[in-house]
Amino acid sequence: MSDLRKINIDGTEFEMPGEYTVMQACEEAGAEIPRFCYHERLSIAGNCRMCLVEWVGAPKPQASCALQVKDMRPNRDGTPANIRTDSETVKKAREGVMEFLLINHPLDCPICDQGGECDLQDQAMAYGRDSSRFEENKRAVDDKFMGPLVNTVMTRCIQCTRCVRFITEVAGVQEIGLASRGEDAEITTYLEQSLTSELSGNVIDLCPVGALTSKPYAFNARPWELDSVESVDVMDAIGANIRIDSRTGRVLRILPVINEDINEEWISDKTRFVWDGLSRQRLDQPYIRKNGKLVPAGWDEALALVAEKLSGDPEKIAAIAGDLCDAESMKALKDLMDGLGVKSLDCRQDGAKIDASNREGYLFNTTIAGLEDADAILLVGTNPRLEAPLVNTRIRKTWVAGGLNIGMIGEAVDLTYDYDHIGTSPEDIAAFTKSTKGFARKFKSAKNPIIIIGSGAMARKDGAKILRACGELAQKFGIGQSGWNILHGAASRVAGLDMGFVPGENGRDLDGIIDGAASGEIETVYLLGADEIATPKLEKAFVIYQGSHGDNGAHVADVILPGAAYTEKDGLYTNMEGRVQMGFAAVSPKGEGKPDWAIIRALSGHMNRELPYDNLEQLREKLLADNPVFEGIDYIAETAADTMFEPAKLGESGKVLKAAFQSPIEDFYMTNPIARASKVMAECSEVVSDTKLREAAE
Repeated sequence: MSDLRKINIDGTEFEMPGEYTVMQACEEAGAEIPRFCYHERLSIAGNCRMCLVEWVGAPKPQASCALQVKDMRPNRDGTPANIRTDSETVKKAREGVMEFLLINHPLDCPICDQGGECDLQDQAMAYGRDSSRFEENKRAVDDKFMGPLVNTVMTRCIQCTRCVRFITEVAGVQEIGLASRGEDAEITTYLEQSLTSELSGNVIDLCPVGALTSKPYAFNARPWELDSVESVDVMDAIGANIRIDSRTGRVLRILPVINEDINEEWISDKTRFVWDGLSRQRLDQPYIRKNGKLVPAGWDEALALVAEKLSGDPEKIAAIAGDLCDAESMKALKDLMDGLGVKSLDCRQDGAKIDASNREGYLFNTTIAGLEDADAILLVGTNPRLEAPLVNTRIRKTWVAGGLNIGMIGEAVDLTYDYDHIGTSPEDIAAFTKSTKGFARKFKSAKNPIIIIGSGAMARKDGAKILRACGELAQKFGIGQSGWNILHGAASRVAGLDMGFVPGENGRDLDGIIDGAASGEIETVYLLGADEIATPKLEKAFVIYQGSHGDNGAHVADVILPGAAYTEKDGLYTNMEGRVQMGFAAVSPKGEGKPDWAIIRALSGHMNRELPYDNLEQLREKLLADNPVFEGIDYIAETAADTMFEPAKLGESGKVLKAAFQSPIEDFYMTNPIARASKVMAECSEVVSDTKLREAAE
């Protein structure tokens, strides 16, 4: 129970928690408090002074962001402290602060990308004076180089230090700081080098003026010209909530939407800046390979050829779903393949050895927000900083708050927080299970220990055995379902497993499909946006590729069916927690492209095996009827009371390999077809490569 204190705000008495700041108390009471430096998720700086309020009886106005309710003594007569947010003193103080902030601020509003979304503009109108008393020349500050993502015009900077605090506290890298003092103070990167954090783009949202803006978006549009749609990110399995801004049918910007349970208000740089890849290297019409070359074709011709190839022996047909697929398209393809009798299906594009029959065994059961309650975390074969940056920020947030011990079995990397490096190979899992010293002792005594297993650990040949070893470890240390977590990297993975897009009886998994295609036992392979596989081994088979970009899968395809990117279709996506979310189309598919489920429905008509739905609503009804787990939107379905979760029975018994764990992500910015088509992501990748080479040389 919070320590409640009485406080008088604008003539009305309230009871507020003592740990509230005066700013929070005032806003809880309905008063509006302007601010520039204060941010709910960052430490308090108290350096803009815009949030001044009058504490009746105090000698001067007070910065409400830096003063807590519990620190306010009652008046001499015993009445609660009296705060005024709308008095003449407050009005005059705020006008004075705004006047000082505008002394050196340039008149860039007509050419500033922040125009229309600028806190300084808004608050100058609401709280500023209508004239200026300063005639001196404004100071000028050199612009700083911060890499290919963040554009700087530092003369506009008001030294709120939000960017400094974010990069240091949330992103966990020391790359931006405030140099010099007084009039010479300026925000700069310490070594005049590019920002390397995979979260650096968030400083653009945090900047209350136009000092830090988006370099790829520069001069593309004004905010009032944009059409906005809220949707779901598919760059990883976190399911960050995003807003897609477009104009004239072209995506121009992607911004975060606040969701406390998933991404708070941050997104990764790949999520934010991948949008230019949506319009490059697109598949905008069907193609058929004739005489070794892909040539344009009509929809009827392409679908007729695909129908012919899928009419053969079902044991010689296979289908693989990629990482960016929505649930509806996978359901349509599964229904078609089930109708044909095809058993060789797989949504585990990386070959992960996951049992689809045990839902709790492949979910991130702790939940992303639940990481803040952990007091001990064991990471196995994962690099969350690259595989799931927003999971990494949650872990760091808990670590910074104190009381969290972290252990790692895997590749030693910089995760932006301290951890005990226990080992590098699967053999170290068994050794840790038997250990009673060091981190093992802390892990055993923890009240809320959790284990996080990376998808890369399960994608190895001994993945199922690693899963069993982790299950035995979990049982030894008393980790139940709520502490068992699989860190997926693919947005489509959990939905695919939920609907059973896995091999049927006597069917082949991913490795079996690829080997079968190489040997000639599999004659036809249907790739639904599957590009992260060994495509050269498919050359002997007839390959049908359905997707949005001309990437690896399209290069080996005999027929190409142009689909829609995630910004061009409505769809359901299940994140790694098991949370079903709904994405929405922001623009139309390119050229002759169609939503993926509609292509498969049309194909079923060509095969005289019409699927039992004619629109998206009917398809979703079939999806929910067959898989009730998709019923709830934006919440995690509770496990049935009679479900027995026994981690020690996961996977299969046997001896693990000696080979060390390796991260499945070699290049954070090049993990899918959209990212590989993006010029911005290519620049980021080059910056990271140059940084690694420079560090190696040093």
